[in-house]
Amino acid sequence: MASVSYHISSLLEKMTSTDKDFRFMATNDLMMELQKDSIKLDEDSEKKVVKMLLKLLEDKNGEVQNLAVKCLGPLVGKVKEYQVETIVDTLCTNMLSDKEQLRDISSIGLKTVISELPPASTGSAMTANVCKKITAQLTGAIGKQEDVSVQLEALDILSDMLSRLGGTLYSFHSSILNCLLPQLTSPRLAVRKRAIIALGHLVLTCSGNIFSELTEHLLAELKRNESTSTTRTYIQCVAGISRQAGHRIGEHLEKIIPLIVRYCNVEDDELREYCFQAFESFVRRCPKEIDPHIPNVMELCLKYITFDPNYNYDNEEEEEEEMMETENGEDEEQESDDEYSDDDDISWKVRRSAAKCLEAIVSSRHDLLQDFYKTLSPVLISRFKEREENVRADIFSAYISLLKQTLPIQSWLHASDASGKDDVPLTMLQKQVPNIVKALHKQLKEKSIKSRQGCFSLLTELANVLPGCLADHIPALVPGIVFSLADKSSSSNMRIDTLSFLHVLLCNHQPEVFHPHIKSLLPPVVTCIGDPFYKITSEALLVTQQLVKVIRPLDKSCTFDAKPYVKDLFPGTLKRLKAADIDQEVKERAISCMGQIICNLGDHLSTDLQPTLKIFLERLKNEITRLTTVKALTLIASSPLKINLRPILGEGFPILASFLRKNQRALKLSTLTALDILVKNYSDSLQPAMIESVLTELPALITENDMHVSQVAIMFLTTLAKVYPSCISKISGSVLAEIFQLVHSPLLQGGALNAIIDFFQALVLTKTATMGYSELMKQLTAPIYSSGSAEASVMLHKQAYYSVAKCVAALSSACPKEVPAIANQFIQDVKNPKSSSAVKVLAFLSLAEMGRTMNLSAQRELKTVILEAFSSPSEEVKSAASYALGNISVGNLKEYLPFMLKEIGSQPKRQYLLLHSLKEVISSSPANGLKPYVEDIWALLFKHCECTEEGTRSVVAECLGKLTVVNPSELLPRLKKQLSSGSPHARSTVVTAIKFTIADQPQPIDALLKGCIGDFLKTLQDPDLNVRRVALAMFNSAAHNKPSLIRDLLNAVLPSLYNETNVRRELIREVEMGPFKHTVDDGLDVRKAAFECMYTLLESCLDRLDIYEYLNHVEDGLKDHYDIRMLTFIMLARLSTLCPSAVLQRLERLIEPLRATCSTKVKAGSVKQEFEKQDELKRSAMRAVAALLTIPEVEKSPAMAEFSSQIRSNPEMASLFESIQKDSASLPTSESMDMS
Repeated sequence: MASVSYHISSLLEKMTSTDKDFRFMATNDLMMELQKDSIKLDEDSEKKVVKMLLKLLEDKNGEVQNLAVKCLGPLVGKVKEYQVETIVDTLCTNMLSDKEQLRDISSIGLKTVISELPPASTGSAMTANVCKKITAQLTGAIGKQEDVSVQLEALDILSDMLSRLGGTLYSFHSSILNCLLPQLTSPRLAVRKRAIIALGHLVLTCSGNIFSELTEHLLAELKRNESTSTTRTYIQCVAGISRQAGHRIGEHLEKIIPLIVRYCNVEDDELREYCFQAFESFVRRCPKEIDPHIPNVMELCLKYITFDPNYNYDNEEEEEEEMMETENGEDEEQESDDEYSDDDDISWKVRRSAAKCLEAIVSSRHDLLQDFYKTLSPVLISRFKEREENVRADIFSAYISLLKQTLPIQSWLHASDASGKDDVPLTMLQKQVPNIVKALHKQLKEKSIKSRQGCFSLLTELANVLPGCLADHIPALVPGIVFSLADKSSSSNMRIDTLSFLHVLLCNHQPEVFHPHIKSLLPPVVTCIGDPFYKITSEALLVTQQLVKVIRPLDKSCTFDAKPYVKDLFPGTLKRLKAADIDQEVKERAISCMGQIICNLGDHLSTDLQPTLKIFLERLKNEITRLTTVKALTLIASSPLKINLRPILGEGFPILASFLRKNQRALKLSTLTALDILVKNYSDSLQPAMIESVLTELPALITENDMHVSQVAIMFLTTLAKVYPSCISKISGSVLAEIFQLVHSPLLQGGALNAIIDFFQALVLTKTATMGYSELMKQLTAPIYSSGSAEASVMLHKQAYYSVAKCVAALSSACPKEVPAIANQFIQDVKNPKSSSAVKVLAFLSLAEMGRTMNLSAQRELKTVILEAFSSPSEEVKSAASYALGNISVGNLKEYLPFMLKEIGSQPKRQYLLLHSLKEVISSSPANGLKPYVEDIWALLFKHCECTEEGTRSVVAECLGKLTVVNPSELLPRLKKQLSSGSPHARSTVVTAIKFTIADQPQPIDALLKGCIGDFLKTLQDPDLNVRRVALAMFNSAAHNKPSLIRDLLNAVLPSLYNETNVRRELIREVEMGPFKHTVDDGLDVRKAAFECMYTLLESCLDRLDIYEYLNHVEDGLKDHYDIRMLTFIMLARLSTLCPSAVLQRLERLIEPLRATCSTKVKAGSVKQEFEKQDELKRSAMRAVAALLTIPEVEKSPAMAEFSSQIRSNPEMASLFESIQKDSASLPTSESMDMS
């Protein structure tokens, strides 16, 4: 301790030296000391250091002053509070001094101190006291100061303080407001501007009363309209407040907007500019409140975007024709421009702000697209000729924004759901394309790079939104493209933009439209391949690759002669392919581009082909380029031109084989694809030794750890079995062992299973002795047959039985001669009383899979065996038998279906199992096969739709739904009629049946469903609780799988949906369990279903929701039962990415329930489950908090700031929050919950 104070006192002594260098070094050393965490000062040293530094602030040397100011920062955290107050007092007094330099340095000092004060959340009183001191002095200084520069500094510091510590100054808010308002009429504009900034920071944290006082004042002043100059300031102020705290100004918009509209018509350009800026901030920050005024605002924007009083555009059209003739036309025009050009003309500012405001409207109002194309699009297109470059850029960006809104949503939800509604804007746009091109194509040759880039980005967007729309306009665009590529003055970004537009253009249009222009397009692109800047080269190679496909498309016959162009394309690409010292991206693209050239034009390369392929071999050996090369070779090998690859196969094949050992997954997959193509197309030039080198690598790839790689490897094996049956015998042991392992894995399904089935069929057909039918069957079923014996303790998963059965059926269909024997064996297995239930299950499943595709009617005992199994003690055997009956019936409807229907009618005990069989029949049979039986099945099902057993009812409902799809026009109305049935059971069955008619693929029933789904949704208001629950499930399914069915009904349906989210007191009852009372809420399931629907609507129909109404119910859910809170936390996290501004407006109310959840304590004696439940809840709430914190500008909300500081200061919450953030960092970005 002593040593520190000694060291510091020696430094202080040096600071009094007359030599400025000594003073400088001593101050620098002090700075170093203060930055150490370990330093502790005693009271005496503190006093001396503070006094010394304040004295050095008035030092004659500027550098010493600067250092002294920097020391204040670290000092604040190291000294006691009263010392900080001394510092602040001195600095505030100095700010009022007459010396300008001292004032400046003191204001820097104050800013440094403010930025170093600990945030209020740490609970230290120091910050509050110091701030109060500063504020009192500053408001005084701002109020009475005659000197403007002091006022400006003081306003600046006040803004800093309000933005960082606004909440701490709560008690001063009204005095700050009273001090700032008069400054809005200050004669100096700079003072006004800073006062507006300070007010912007004030409104973030001030109370409602102060906010109202401010808005009342602004409104009153705007109405008084003393002078245009102050009115401008007040409008700027309104815009500033709206930008900072838009959610608060919403309620006052009704009064504000008419005033601003009035001022738009005053002849004052600056005033108009501010009006539009205010509108823009309202549109972005208060979407709900501005809604009624949008038409008005749009009309004003459209009026003023063409507002150019000092320039006459009319005579342009005629002139332009002549200009084109004379070369120096442009210069003449330039001169005439200057005669008009009036330096005082600021009308361009009005046009620019109107364009920006339009962009805000377009990007926030997707629902008005059709109106935009009617009214706004033509006006914007007519303004592409704007003379001011900056304004033109904004007009382009508004139009690009419009195109982005029109882009059809590319997601699985809407792909299956292409309804006519979205096409209207696209058709309207299609009609306007000629005007767009007409307005732009002249600008593509202008000198200004900025406007050319604007044109290209607009055209790129256009080609993406409407592929093919520019086909008729290629002749108009090509000269512009060539000009920008070849023009010496083009910047590199200009060339890159042009190339990327050309790439989009080539990808989105038919090859034929480019053929007339290849001659002019190719040379500049080839020149760009040789460009020294790597980004241009890589973009040009991408374009060239696309051009090759255009010059000679392989998928259709084409008359265009590509031969003359090969000599242009090939050398440029080859040069880049050979170069070893170029950028990685260029290397990869050169390989891909050359691959494409060889694939499409290989027959024109003659002697150049082999040396080029040799380079590919070199690239295969290089770790950095091997993946791209494998892909390029795959392309070449699959080319219909039958390129001669033989010379490189001998060396290339072993290299490819070695890639299968590598760790890189993408490389393994691409290599397998390449090998597959090579074996198919070049089988005559591969030696057995080459293939064996590949075969040894395959067993390691077949594993359940990576199903996709396994699938591709097995597909390759299947190709081998077909092309080289001889080599398969060599692989038998190892590969097959792995494949059987996979068949018995619980994870096997889908593509990988189908690949194995294909492989087995190919294998049996190779007629290899070791791998015959019986041997494969034995290996497949061995684990199941041995499971009865003692030594086999392997228990197979249920999924494995299905996989084995499918493989058995596949083998049998490949060897039809074996079918009767094997079917008979299975029937004997089932009849044998000694068989384990596992064997019986396998037998039934195999019979099922076989029966689905073959007619098993030769087996006489089958029916009786199955019916006997229905009374087996084992549930698995029962359900397998029911599955078998269903599938065998599919293969032989005539014999089995009537039998099944008769059994259902006469056997009430076995009904459930038989109905399951019937469900299999309806799901798997082709529609026309079922047609003759529909009436009988329908009648039978309707007998059971009021059954009291819920399980039976849901099977009946599924059967009804799937049957309705067979003949919708007749059966759907019958279901609808049942809605009026008196029995709630019947109603719930019908509604559930509708759920099964909705699939995520387009179906003929969709149009009919759309017409009547509204009637089925009326059951959301059914008096019976259970009916409402299944109605919600049906609604959820529609919203998830086929949103178009319900989009237009949401206005009618949402009130009933929201109604179900409320807690119903009358459904909560008390149950006595011994000495304990236990409350049961019968309404919980329905509420849960309603919240699930709300979540699904977020994903599929967000644009149709009134998000504020929606948030009200989310807010209620946050205080509900455990299950529902879990759901609403996830909804909240999703909402904060989908509509952050709305969530921001409601933040105060949403945070309370989150805080309550995060800070609950579980009673000490509770059971383990209770602890786990609370823990899970807290994690989920914390995830929502983490999501809220990602919203831009959330830190400005006082409630959020306070809550996050509470999290930081509570160790338990802090550690939970950190672990959540770690999780989310390792997860992929969109964490969404699948609730299908």
